[in-house]
Amino acid sequence: MTARQRGRTARCTRAQALERLAQARTYLEAAALVADDGEFAGVAAALAVLSGIAAADAACCARLGHHHRGQDHRGAVDVLGTVDPGGAAMARDLQRLLDRKDAAHYGLTGVGAADERRMVSWARRLYERARSAVEA
Repeated sequence: MTARQRGRTARCTRAQALERLAQARTYLEAAALVADDGEFAGVAAALAVLSGIAAADAACCARLGHHHRGQDHRGAVDVLGTVDPGGAAMARDLQRLLDRKDAAHYGLTGVGAADERRMVSWARRLYERARSAVEA
């Protein structure tokens, strides 16, 4: 699938960027609370994915005035990669999170503890870069 095939976008405002950034922070904070807690194994990974998607929307809305819209979140990687500055780095972290999305959200085997910690770390880095993009 090419970027053009999955490149549907929707316009968005600065207010929507701020809202998505706040959602990203909330998901990230919740992920940090339950990470490494055996009772909630895998929940932090699922929340990290949601945080990354929301952070990507925030950065795109703030810097581009549009964000990816559609079922295939991988199109968001293409759009996020065009954000200046820092789009390529944010796109790499979003891709890493999306590569594990199915296992985190729907997988029968779940996500291991080490992978879960990495996912929260990638989501945190993506959030911080998105925050810089929104606040610039």
